[in-house]
Amino acid sequence: MDNTFLAQITNGTVERVESNRNGSFVLVSYTECPHCDNGNQMMRLNVGENTVILDEAGNRIPLTDLRKGMTVNAAFSLASTRSIPPQSSAYVIQVVQSPQRDQVTIGRIVDVDRRGRILTTISDGNLSSVIRFHVPENAQILNAFGRPMNFSGLVPGLRVRVRHAAFMTASIPPQTTAFEIRVIR
Repeated sequence: MDNTFLAQITNGTVERVESNRNGSFVLVSYTECPHCDNGNQMMRLNVGENTVILDEAGNRIPLTDLRKGMTVNAAFSLASTRSIPPQSSAYVIQVVQSPQRDQVTIGRIVDVDRRGRILTTISDGNLSSVIRFHVPENAQILNAFGRPMNFSGLVPGLRVRVRHAAFMTASIPPQTTAFEIRVIR
């Protein structure tokens, strides 16, 4: 698009999507924006009823389908606020790439390595379902009521639901990274 009224973000990353009574917006971080002041920035793209949002195949999708971590291209008005981050009206937002989906595993904790922040679970008592989860400091750990708890509160015997990366090592047991651990009843 070569238009004096438009600016473009290429391969931006969705940082936040919000919709409330005051309006809807998508917060995008970017490094490639030819008509923007400088790279490595954030832009709040205000989404209105005339904003076209497309998936990777070019099909229209609702704003609610946009997720944090998606890579997008966007066309928006060159007129923007001087706020931090600047705001502008979005005309087109197209998803270029969706982040790899998370997976969920439900099982009982059989071992906790507090020093290495590693949790091992088994599902349905089946030895072939043992998984070792590496739990980074920023992983969310929730009790049965959905309230935050410490890693030290995780003990063998607890039943947990672990949201984790879609990849696993080929080791025995397989290993992956946990993003969220929730104690379930």
